[in-house]
Parts: sequence; C-alpha cells; structure tokens
Amino acid sequence: MTSLESIQQLIAPELKALNERITSSLTTSNQLLNQVVETYLKTKGKQIRPILVMLSARLLGNGAINDDVISAAAGVEMLHNASLIHDDVVDDTKLRRDRPTINSIWDNHIAVLVGDFFVSTALQQAILTDDIRIIKTLSNLGKTLSLGEIDQIYTAQNHILSEKAYMGIISAKTASLFVSCVEMGGYAIKANDEAIMILRQFAQLLGLCFQIRDDIFDYFEDPKIGKPTGNDLREGKVTLPLLHVLLQKDLPDNEKMTALVRKDNLDNDEIATLIGYARQHGGIEYAYDTMQRLRNQAIELLNIFPPSDTRQAFISIFDYIIARDY
Repeated sequence: MTSLESIQQLIAPELKALNERITSSLTTSNQLLNQVVETYLKTKGKQIRPILVMLSARLLGNGAINDDVISAAAGVEMLHNASLIHDDVVDDTKLRRDRPTINSIWDNHIAVLVGDFFVSTALQQAILTDDIRIIKTLSNLGKTLSLGEIDQIYTAQNHILSEKAYMGIISAKTASLFVSCVEMGGYAIKANDEAIMILRQFAQLLGLCFQIRDDIFDYFEDPKIGKPTGNDLREGKVTLPLLHVLLQKDLPDNEKMTALVRKDNLDNDEIATLIGYARQHGGIEYAYDTMQRLRNQAIELLNIFPPSDTRQAFISIFDYIIARDY
C-alpha cells in the first residue's frame, strides 16, 4: 500500500461523499452532457487537492469534516478538472490518465463548454458553504491559475532564464491551488487565522515540490507519464534541472547551450542535447536537492501541531509527491 492509499483509507467515507457530491452536482437533464461527464468521471485521478481540503479540516478542527468541507473539496476538485479539460484542448491532448480526452472523443467545442460547466458548478459548491472567504478563495484561484499560465508563456516567448521567475510561475500555476485547498479546509471548520497561515506556508512548499517533480519527468522517457520526453522544451519552457545548469556560466559549452535554448523552435536532436546537458551536469540532482530542502522547511512548520494521524498524513503526502513515478 502506498502512502497515498493509506491516506485515502483514513478519510474513505469522506472521499465517498465527495465523489457522490461531484456526480450529483454535475448531473443535468441534458443527455449529451451527462454522457460526457459520466465518461470523464470514470477515472478520478489521485484527488490530492480535495484530500488536502479534508486533511486541513481534520488537523485544524480536531477531526471534524462537515458538509461545508465536502462542498469546498468538491469545488476545488471540479475547478482543477476544468483546468485539465481546457488544457487538453489547448495542447490537443488525446489521452489523459490512460483514457481518451473529451476533446478527442467529441470535439473542442464540447470540451470547452464542459470545462466551463465544471467551473460554474465549482462556484456553486463554494456558495453552498455560505462563507464568503471560501467563495473568494475559489474565484481568485481561477484568476491566479490563468495568470500563472500566461506568465509561463511570456517567459518562454522571451527566453527569460531566471530561477526566481521559474519559482514565481510554478507558485501561481501550481502551488496556489494547494494553498487554496488548505485555506478552504480551514475556513470550512472556522479555524483560527494563525493555524491556517501555517498550513498555507506548508501547502506553498508542497505545491512547489509537486511542480518540480512534474518537471523532472520531462527529462526521462516513461510511457506512464503520458507525454513525450522534452515536451516542455518543445513549448519553450525551461524548467529547473536545465535552468540551474544554464545559470552555471563556468560549465563547458554553457554559452553554446544557452544560445541553443533561446531558439524559437527546437528539433528533436537539439532537445535531446539540452536534456543530456542538464542530466550530465547535475540538473536532476539539483532539482531533487531543492525538493528535499523544501520538504525539510515544510515538516518544520508542522511541529506547531500535536502528533496525530492527520499530521503524519501531511508528511506522507509530501513524501509521496517527491517519490511518485507519474
């Protein structure tokens, strides 16, 4: 049993209620929409985001998970899935979680509309909590995720090579989602602001690690990941392993590799050269060291909370994210 599976067992009844809520809230009188949604929900993914909402409520509320927590968790999970559905349209992705995407089965028009439907339904779930803080967090999250993606496109188009810029991008496009999860979990059980702030800092570090681990995948060939090696570089995205190496100006061929990565279009051989350069000169090791440093900071933050199964679950989910192979 993986650490994630043990966490899922810890909150199994609540996860069951979550998925029932998602299914019921997305059910309509339109047969086509129901068919699309039913097909999409057959594969639920790891559901790390709603799990964080629930764990936060448990940790800050002495084990309490009320209906508002379920609503908040459902809202953030549907908003996250809306972003995935829209991403599949933008990237012309044919498979996700080993299943055909909505846009590949139906078309982009249907996929965009279904993604929009997920967004609206997510906001409805937030409204059910009758907590303006939860509604505000979820609505602001949508803006932040979009801004993060636009920042990444701008950085790629302008070939900006900066670790600070990279961290800013992944903070907006990934970590913000994790931070919003723990905020909403805390708000839903009326936790005090100081405790929520500690979890916000933890979630920020967790989200950064999640994206760094995702980016490492791009330097290795693995069919489980679901995208070809070097896909980020094809889109002009320079992620941490290569970025770190390129910023080491005393490395051999550094000037040549920096010039290469600034090209607007890279062919497969050039992408392989850059990946090899990052791997040869310690870029992967640097990314892992960065994740370990972030993990140590995050675990230190949790010491404010008394030992419990829930506190251990937060540690386990961090370790799972670093160790995961897809």
